[in-house]
Amino acid sequence: MKKILFVFLALGLFATSFGQGEYKKRPSLGVNFFLNDFGTAATLRTAGLTTVLKSKEWNKTRKMDAGVAISYMQGLNNHLDFVGTLSGSFAKYPVPGKVIPTSSSFLLEGTAAVNLKLFTDKYCFVPFLTAGLGASKYRGYYGAFLPVGIGAQIKIVDEVYLIAGSQYRIAITENAAYHLYHSIGVASNLTKKKEPAPVEVPIPVVEPPKDRDGDGVVDSLDKCPDVKGLASLQGCPDRDGDGITDAEDKCPDVKGLARYQGCPVPDTDKDGINDEEDKCPTVFGVARYQGCPVPDTDGDGVNDEEDKCINEKGPASNYGCPVIDTKIIERVNKAAQNVFFATGSSKLLAKSFPKLNDVVTILKENPTYKVNIDGHTDNTGKADKNQTLSESRAASVKAYLVSKGVDESRLTSTGYGQDKPVADNKTAAGRAKNRRVEMTVRNY
Repeated sequence: MKKILFVFLALGLFATSFGQGEYKKRPSLGVNFFLNDFGTAATLRTAGLTTVLKSKEWNKTRKMDAGVAISYMQGLNNHLDFVGTLSGSFAKYPVPGKVIPTSSSFLLEGTAAVNLKLFTDKYCFVPFLTAGLGASKYRGYYGAFLPVGIGAQIKIVDEVYLIAGSQYRIAITENAAYHLYHSIGVASNLTKKKEPAPVEVPIPVVEPPKDRDGDGVVDSLDKCPDVKGLASLQGCPDRDGDGITDAEDKCPDVKGLARYQGCPVPDTDKDGINDEEDKCPTVFGVARYQGCPVPDTDGDGVNDEEDKCINEKGPASNYGCPVIDTKIIERVNKAAQNVFFATGSSKLLAKSFPKLNDVVTILKENPTYKVNIDGHTDNTGKADKNQTLSESRAASVKAYLVSKGVDESRLTSTGYGQDKPVADNKTAAGRAKNRRVEMTVRNY
C-alpha cells in the first residue's frame, strides 16, 4: 500500500513541475452513474488476480450494486485535476465482523482525489491515473478507504467531458470494505469562459438611398417601387408567403409551389397527403404508409397494426389469430380446476400433476400457444398475505410447467389475492370456489 501511495504522490509532484501557466480546467460539476463490486474485490484478496480472471465473474453487472454520484472538478494545473465526489446507492455492504447484509441499505461514500492526466485538456482523449482518500457511512458505521484507479476523459464539446473510470477502493479502517467502483458520467463547467470585450468601431454617417414604398428595398433595386414587398423578391409583395410574387401567383392567398404556379400540391384522395408524396394517390390512406391504407397481409379484415398473426387469418376478437379449438380450451380449464395446494401454502400436491402434464403436452404440440396463470384466494385473513399467497401459487404452477420443458417466455403468472371472487365469500362453498387457479390459453 505504501508503494502505491508513493507512486501516485511522485507522479503528482512531477505533474506540478511542468505546464505552469498553461490551461487549467475551470470548476466543473458532473453527474455519474456507477457500479460497486464487492464480490470480485473479495475474490481478488483471497485468491488473487489469476483466479478472478479465470472465474469470468468480474464483469457480471447483475452482481453489482448501482448508484448515482455527483462530482466537483477543479484543475490544479494542466496535468492535475482535483475531484471531489459524493455517491449514494442501495447495497449489501459487508462491514467486516459487524454486518453480513441480507438486504440492501443506503450506502453513502465521499472521496477527495486527484487525477493525473497523461495529456492536457486540449486533446479529445485523455487517459489518467487517480488516487485519493474516501469515507463511507453504512447502517451507522463509518469507515475510510483509499481509492486508486484509472480512467479516461473524452471531450464532447468545448469544456464538456465524458468521464469513465474504475477504482480499487482499499479499506484502511475496520468499518470499511474492499470493493471495485466503476463509473461513467458527464461533467461541464459551472462558469462561462470570459470573452474579450468587443472593440467599438465608429460608424460613419451615410445618407440613406431613396425607398419610396418604405419596404427596405431601395428604389434602384426595387422591381415594385410603389408597393411594399420583400427583399427576397426584389421588393415585390407575396401575400401568402410562398416565395412567388402575387403577380405570378395563381393562388395568391394560399401557399404553393412554383411548379404549380403558386398553388399547393393537389391531394386527389383527400387523405391529407399530397399526390407527390402519396404512393396511393387515389385511395384514402395514412401518412405512416405514405398515403396507402394500413395493410392486411392475411386478408382477414384485421389490419397488420392490430393483427398479432399477420400471416394467419383470424377474427378481430382474437387479435387476428386463429381461434383455438374449444377442446383444447376445455382441457386447460379442466387442468386449472384440478390444481391443489397444501393448506395455506403454495406447495403443489401430487394429485395436480396429471392434469398439469396435459397442459405441458398441449404446449409442446402447439409451439405458438401461450398460457396465462392467475392465482386467487378467498377473503379469509389479511389482504396482503392473500395477495402474496395468490402470487406464489400462480408462480408454483408456472415453475412446474417450466420444469417439464415449457419455455418460460410462453408463461405468465399473476396473483390477484381476494380482489376477483367468483362466489359469495360468506359461505364455505363460495370461499372454496374463490380459492382457485385459472389458466387461459392464447396464441398471440
